[in-house]
Amino acid sequence: MKNTGKKGWLYTVKELLLKRGNKFIQYLFATFMFIVEHFARMGVFALILGALEKKDLGYYKFVVTVTILFILYSPLNFLISRMLRIRYMRDTILDVRQQAFDKIMNMTFKQYSQKSKDIYISNLINDVNTFENKFFISLLNFLINVGMFLLSFIFLICMDYKIALGMIAVSIVLFALATLFSRKTTKLEQEISSSNERFTTDISNTFNGMEILKLNNMEDKFLKKSLGTIQQVEKSKFAANVFSELQKNVIHVLAFFVSMVVLLYLASQMGNGVTLGKAGFIFQLTMSMSNFLINAFPMWNQTKASITIYEKIAKPESYGTSDHKGTVPFQFNNCIEVSHVNFSYDNKEVLKDGSFTIEKGKKYLIKGVSGAGKTTLMNLLAMAYDNYQGDILADGVSYKDVSEESFHEKVAFIFQDVFLFEDTIRNNISLYKDIPDEQIDYAVKVCGLESIVKDKKNGLNERLSENGKNLSGGQRQRISIARAIAKNADILFVDEGTSSLNEELGREIEKVFLKLNSTVIAISHRFYEGVTDRYDYVIEVKNGHIHTFPAKEYFDEVITC
Repeated sequence: MKNTGKKGWLYTVKELLLKRGNKFIQYLFATFMFIVEHFARMGVFALILGALEKKDLGYYKFVVTVTILFILYSPLNFLISRMLRIRYMRDTILDVRQQAFDKIMNMTFKQYSQKSKDIYISNLINDVNTFENKFFISLLNFLINVGMFLLSFIFLICMDYKIALGMIAVSIVLFALATLFSRKTTKLEQEISSSNERFTTDISNTFNGMEILKLNNMEDKFLKKSLGTIQQVEKSKFAANVFSELQKNVIHVLAFFVSMVVLLYLASQMGNGVTLGKAGFIFQLTMSMSNFLINAFPMWNQTKASITIYEKIAKPESYGTSDHKGTVPFQFNNCIEVSHVNFSYDNKEVLKDGSFTIEKGKKYLIKGVSGAGKTTLMNLLAMAYDNYQGDILADGVSYKDVSEESFHEKVAFIFQDVFLFEDTIRNNISLYKDIPDEQIDYAVKVCGLESIVKDKKNGLNERLSENGKNLSGGQRQRISIARAIAKNADILFVDEGTSSLNEELGREIEKVFLKLNSTVIAISHRFYEGVTDRYDYVIEVKNGHIHTFPAKEYFDEVITC
């Protein structure tokens, strides 16, 4: 995670809160309203004690009037304060959600692919909710309690400086205790976040594969696994809550001891002219100061812990791949040269000294046994990785200097698992870009989607169900190919694009790939006689080494063997 450096987490809090300066002032004012209400209550209590001691009817009526006014004022004060706070909290949380979403949307493909999409969902939902529920509650209570402590100290030093100095000594001790708890609090909050990520990932996997689970009677096994993940989440929350209560109780014991000492001291001063009302007010001040510290320090730790969650979901991160972003526009008019490329993954060498050329308009099929490095090679050609040794040049320009945004404008991807949006056929083909109707119509025709579109009541504007469940596997795959054609991509990357289809459909889809004007780079385990051998070249990955053969020569040799 990106470090805030010397500025630290306090700078992050300031940056977050002061983004809406005027509303933050209102938030502080709302906090001050709580403090005023608290001391007003203490003053009313002291007046009541004084009335009991004086036994004066006129003074008693005055106290009753003040008490009634306070009873009317208190709920009104709470309502106004709450409205001011909620408005600021709502707007700030909206900023946090937007920052978290913008962080994900602005990631490069390399960065985004470092984690499961379910982790990002957990960050946007669970972590933002955790931050919302804990940060503002903790911050508000901290501000209120610190404000009350300071005002109590001012009152106390005016009334009895000895007790005031004693309370300062106590606060120093309590601060030292709270500092000891701080690191553990942060660690527990991070564990909750990680548990939520694992839970979201497991639940997503379960629901995504629910059809398979039910058809194979595996629900109980995955239910048990999901329950285990839920238990881990609750266990993390329980540990955090227990530790938070432990902080309060440790500090509370010390505070109780202090209150007893103060009570004995005041009792000794009653004979020296200290009235019951004054003694009651001083005792309330000292008790309140102790309670303020009991609440303030754990809330301070919770605020710090919440900021680590905020930084995790909203601040830019550094990744294993280079953060350098190329600026040269991607051009592919002649060829892509791969020269002496080596690539390792988890300290395991996957590709060794690979050299070959991709010519514009040609069709390439990547072959190799499972785990040979076919997908790794495709990812290198697709700019998914940049931590390789050697050179990959597009018309003489290094991939590492090429703008990733411009690269993705000119390439398209087809995967084994097709994802379709719950939207119209048109939007699923255009991917919400402004593509001319003639171009979309051409893509529909080339991919054999005309009959499908005609059968739909609304044609291209027919809305698909969740992930295109109202279409067959072949129809869904054809839509994914239509995307590439409508985009008019220079390069089409196909990763097992026909493996989930029956042979007849797979053969037809493969023919569509081979008829395109685009350069095609495909991975496939299948061989369709009379179709697959129409590729121009086969790139074979074997024992980390890369060999290129003319397709006809390669398949003639394979068939002969």
